[in-house]
Amino acid sequence: MNPPRNRLVLLGPQRRPGLDKVVAGMRLDGPFATITAGWQERELADDELDTHLGGRATNLALWSRRQDVLDRDPGFAAAHRRRAVELTDLQELYLIGVRHTSRALTELRAQTERSERATRFALSDGEDVLRSLDRRHLERVREINATFYDATRPHEHPLIAAHRAEVAQLLAGAEAVVLTGGHVGELLDALHLFNVVPAGLDRLPVIAWSAGAMVLTERVVLFNDNASRGPRAPEVYDDGLGLLPGVVVLPSARQRLQMQETARMGLLARRFAPAVCVPLDPGARVQLEADGSLPADAPVIDESGTVSTFGAVAAEGAGHG
Repeated sequence: MNPPRNRLVLLGPQRRPGLDKVVAGMRLDGPFATITAGWQERELADDELDTHLGGRATNLALWSRRQDVLDRDPGFAAAHRRRAVELTDLQELYLIGVRHTSRALTELRAQTERSERATRFALSDGEDVLRSLDRRHLERVREINATFYDATRPHEHPLIAAHRAEVAQLLAGAEAVVLTGGHVGELLDALHLFNVVPAGLDRLPVIAWSAGAMVLTERVVLFNDNASRGPRAPEVYDDGLGLLPGVVVLPSARQRLQMQETARMGLLARRFAPAVCVPLDPGARVQLEADGSLPADAPVIDESGTVSTFGAVAAEGAGHG
């Protein structure tokens, strides 16, 4: 059964935590299951998080459980390492294509002396190339992951099965789940390994931010225009959990994106359409409607490259019918 979507809440980064107020507003008393696997080695340094949840939190310890499996099951660990190397190579090679295509689009936009129609055609073709790169990359990531799971069959490993059973039991006793940020790849890998969605994540209220919000979507998109080595084109990373369809989540957007560059932001919005790009800056709170849709006041980056509300963008789209 799908979760009651009006109970799925996305927050901006919790640098000044307001989780206790969110929980009170949702009338949740706990107990809570927390997922902090993105924090990696610091996964269990969660005293502050527990305090904000009234001392009624139980950490699922997914990262620690995964490390236990990798330490004690050498065959699975070796296959896990091989997959990681292949995925890293695939990602880096895909990024070469994305980087060159993005630069070509920037150069095309600078051709102001050219025919407007011809330039529009060239830009459209370049954007099609980007979308094709994204689509094919995601297909190949899926293929590598499917091969890994078909070969390793995690459910047949007693240690993994035992951890999955414990995680399912903890989720069965929880009133809600809190998903924090950190390393999105580590978080997503642990969520998949321990089958957390069918174990209960798909039926419970969920409060999530940063990487925790990103993994709820259909596809995880990485981005950082302000990286120390220069702007890095947004990149598709992997399938998400699919609990938040039609949305690309962009945590700390104003810090990590060149929001003033409307041409760049418009390309971002068009590239991932029909999904909408939702910036989640500090203080943001987006609570889904009962039917799973975004609320009308949710912030989205529209195709002009500016931040609008979802309601305004949806109405504009309807007007083009």
